[in-house]
Amino acid sequence: MHTNLPTDTSTRASSSHSGGGRLLLSAIVAALGSLLFGFDTAVISGTTEALRQAFALNDNLLGFTVSSALIGTMFGALSAGRPADWWGRRPVLTVLAVLFLLSAAGCAGAWNWYALLFFRFLGGVAVGAASVVCPMYITEIAPPKRRGLLVCVSQLNIVLGILVAYLSNYLVAHCLGAENPVAWRWMFGVMALPSLAFLATAVAIPESPRWLAKKNRLAEAETVLTRFGHEDPSRENQEIQESLSAETTGVSDRLFQRKYLKPLLLVCMIAVFNQLDGINAVLYYTADIFRMAGADNASALMQSVIVGLTNLVMTLVGMALIDRVGRKALLLVGSVTFVFSHALAALVFATHAQGWIVIAAMMGVVGSHAYSQGAVVWVIINELLPNAVRASGSAVACTLMWVLCAAIGWAFPVVAKASGSFAFGFFALMMVLQFVLVAKFLPETKGVTH
Repeated sequence: MHTNLPTDTSTRASSSHSGGGRLLLSAIVAALGSLLFGFDTAVISGTTEALRQAFALNDNLLGFTVSSALIGTMFGALSAGRPADWWGRRPVLTVLAVLFLLSAAGCAGAWNWYALLFFRFLGGVAVGAASVVCPMYITEIAPPKRRGLLVCVSQLNIVLGILVAYLSNYLVAHCLGAENPVAWRWMFGVMALPSLAFLATAVAIPESPRWLAKKNRLAEAETVLTRFGHEDPSRENQEIQESLSAETTGVSDRLFQRKYLKPLLLVCMIAVFNQLDGINAVLYYTADIFRMAGADNASALMQSVIVGLTNLVMTLVGMALIDRVGRKALLLVGSVTFVFSHALAALVFATHAQGWIVIAAMMGVVGSHAYSQGAVVWVIINELLPNAVRASGSAVACTLMWVLCAAIGWAFPVVAKASGSFAFGFFALMMVLQFVLVAKFLPETKGVTH
C-alpha cells in the first residue's frame, strides 16, 4: 500500500493541473457574458450625441434612451434565478448569448426610436441575467481558495468589455468620421462579434457541480469536480450535499424568511452602494462629461479610452489583492479614494475647470470602483448567500442594483446639466455612508466553503 502512494499523488497532481486549465477556460467562457455586459454598458456613451440628433432627443428623452436598456436589466436580473435553478446554469448562458446577438443586430439596424428602445431593452435583459448567472456559475465551479480570483475574471471581462466598447467607438468614429450619421449604428453592431463567440463556446462548458448536486445528479457532480481539478472531489461533493440538505429542510429554500434576512440585507446593501458610488453615471456619460469640459467629439472619445484603460489596470490590482487582503478591506479603502475622487469631480463642475484635472477626476472615480466595489461585488454577493437561495437572492440583489442604475442613468444628464457638482457631491456622501456600514456590519467572506 505504501508503494501506491507516490503514484496516486502524482496522478492527482497531474489531474489537478489539467483540471485547473479546464476550470480557467470554463470561467473565461462564462465571463464572456460579462464582457458583453460591459460592452453593452459602455457602448451607449459614444452614441449619445448622434442619438440626440438622429431622433431629436432632449435631455430627458436621452436619459430614457440610455435607461431603456437598464429597465431590461431589472427584468433580466429578476427573472434569471428561476430558469438557472430549473434548467441549469449552462443552458441559460446559451440563451443569453442569443439575446446579446439579437440586441446588437437590432440596435445597428433600428428603423426608428421605438425599435432602438426595444432592442436596447432586449440587450438589457441579457445584461441583467448575465449579472446574476455568470458570476454564480464561476462561484460554483471554483475551489474556495481560488474563488475570489476566478470570480474576478467575470469583473475583469466586464471591464475589458467597457474598454473594448470605448476603443471600438473611437475607431469607428476615426474611420467613418465622428459626425457620420451611420457611425452610431456601427458602434452598436460591433457587439455581434463577441456575441457569436459567446454562443459558440457556452454550449461546450460543463454544468455547475452544485446545480448537479442540487438535482441529485451526484455522480455527474463528482465527475465535474474531478475534471475541474478539485483536490478531493468526493469530499467536496459530500460537503455540497450536506450543505444543501441542511439548507433545504422544510421551507428553508424560500428566500424571504428570517434565517436568510441578514445575508439578504447585506447583499442588498452591497448592491445599493455599487450604484451609489456613481460608476455608471460616469460610464454611460463619459464622452458627454468630457464634452461638457470643452473637449470636441473625437477628443472626448479618446479620453474615454484612457478612462477605460484605468478601469482595466485597477481591476487587475483588485484581482491581485482580493484573496490576500480580503473583500471587506478593499471596500473600506475604496470608500476613502471614492470620496476624494468625487470631491475632485464636484470641484471640476463647480469651477468649470478643463484639461488634465477632468481626466484625473474621472480616472479616480473609475479606478476606485475597479479595485474595490467592482472587484468585490460579484464575489461577495455569491459568498454571503447560502447555496439553497443563491440564485434567488442574487437575482433580488442584482434587480435592486439595476433599478438604481436605471434611475441614475435617466436622471444624471438632467441633474448634471443643472449642477454637476451636486451630483458628484452626493456620490461622495454615499461613499462616506458605505464606509460606516461596511465597517460595522459586513463580515469577511474570504475562504468560505459553501
